[in-house]
Amino acid sequence: MSTFYWSAKTFVVAPATRLLFRPWVKGRAHVPAEGPAILASNHLSVSDSVFMPAMLDRQVHFLAKQEYFTGPGPRGWVTKKFFQATNQLPMDRSGGQASLRSLESGLECLREGKLLGIYPEGTRSPDGRLHRGKIGVAKLALASQAPVVPIAMIGTDRVQPIGRTLPAPRRLGMIFGEPLDFSGRTESATDHRVLREVTDEIMEAIRRLSGQEYVDVYAADVKSGRVPAPPRPGRD
Repeated sequence: MSTFYWSAKTFVVAPATRLLFRPWVKGRAHVPAEGPAILASNHLSVSDSVFMPAMLDRQVHFLAKQEYFTGPGPRGWVTKKFFQATNQLPMDRSGGQASLRSLESGLECLREGKLLGIYPEGTRSPDGRLHRGKIGVAKLALASQAPVVPIAMIGTDRVQPIGRTLPAPRRLGMIFGEPLDFSGRTESATDHRVLREVTDEIMEAIRRLSGQEYVDVYAADVKSGRVPAPPRPGRD
């Protein structure tokens, strides 16, 4: 754990999180005390990457969107330095070889016995619902044979909804589920059907923990308008 990360977490982030947001936590013991693991979480707020690691003893290395490392101007420089100092890994979400190279950095992190945080939805939920997962999480799980810990962040969308600069002091929660073991399917690591099955199992585990409504479309497609947001039950 880097000195900056440990100091910031121990003396600033964790105390502030406990004081201002009074987080409740269930299942923390499901996170391995040592060795690699994939922490696969729903994604409701940009602050998810702050709140969840603050409640764990071990450092979490997140696959963070590449835009956090390439922003313009002084603000972009500060953001880049912060993410680099906290050992976050840039994730290219454009697809193809660029995305595969980004996943390789996550795989290397797991090979080194670290905790890797990932949001299988690929981006924050635009409507509070749980969206279709991308298969990158399955590729990492099968290639590394690391356990996958499903996580539900609760109420962080009310603490810091999309468009809000600073989080509002409100209580939030998180639930860590039992680790999922996919080591028996490693020989099918290149089979798209198996990758989709593994991803869907992970998303179902997150859904059970979070209680969110699941919609079988990608969050990024809803955000971009490429596909309309599915109607909620009971609405026209």
